[in-house]
Amino acid sequence: MIETTATVPTANAQRYVTQLCKHWAHKLKVELTEERGVVCFENGVAMLTPGEQALKVQILANDQPTAEKLQNVVARHLDRFAFREAPLAFIWQAAHPNDHLHEAHLPA
Repeated sequence: MIETTATVPTANAQRYVTQLCKHWAHKLKVELTEERGVVCFENGVAMLTPGEQALKVQILANDQPTAEKLQNVVARHLDRFAFREAPLAFIWQAAHPNDHLHEAHLPA
């Protein structure tokens, strides 16, 4: 499994997580709470955690090409919803070996 994370500076993280999850809920399995949004793609999961000044985006994918594809999909969609702030600053980092997305699992 490949894990990557980006912390995206924005004061509107909660709004963007809600918009993005509602948008994808028409086609994908989505879980949305006040604490986070989880979007299950065919070969990966995006976990979106809003903060007061930033949005944390975590991707869990089967392989590196899929991780990169999901990074691009999430960034493009967030930029659309954040058109007043776009382009948002995404700096993706590979997860450290001891970091895990314990609560997000790939769809069966």
